[in-house]
Amino acid sequence: MFNTARQFGKQSESLAVRYLEKNGYVILERNYRIREGEIDIIAKDGDTIVFIEVKARRSGKFGNPKWAVTPGKQKKISLTALHYLKATNRSNAKARFDVVTIRSEKNSSDMEIIKNAFEFACG
Repeated sequence: MFNTARQFGKQSESLAVRYLEKNGYVILERNYRIREGEIDIIAKDGDTIVFIEVKARRSGKFGNPKWAVTPGKQKKISLTALHYLKATNRSNAKARFDVVTIRSEKNSSDMEIIKNAFEFACG
């Protein structure tokens, strides 16, 4: 089960990357990790650095995946994004947080990009 869940997550992120690229995003990083957290995808959309969380569900049993980015998760993503911006000398860059949701049932997938899904959360 664990390998299946991990494999589903990796496949979902790959689907999200292709979907983002089709929508004009340029992928900069995947699975950017520091001790405090991880960001699934970092991309550019025009002149904006975008930190993207991918949420996928195999069914509607646990609700819409867009509600799975909790305030605690937002804080971890925000701190990791701040670290990335400082580490890459982009502290003054325009940035935002998007969420890509994927609902996979049987042989079909429904994807959505939620732009500006949340604001920087550090407190």
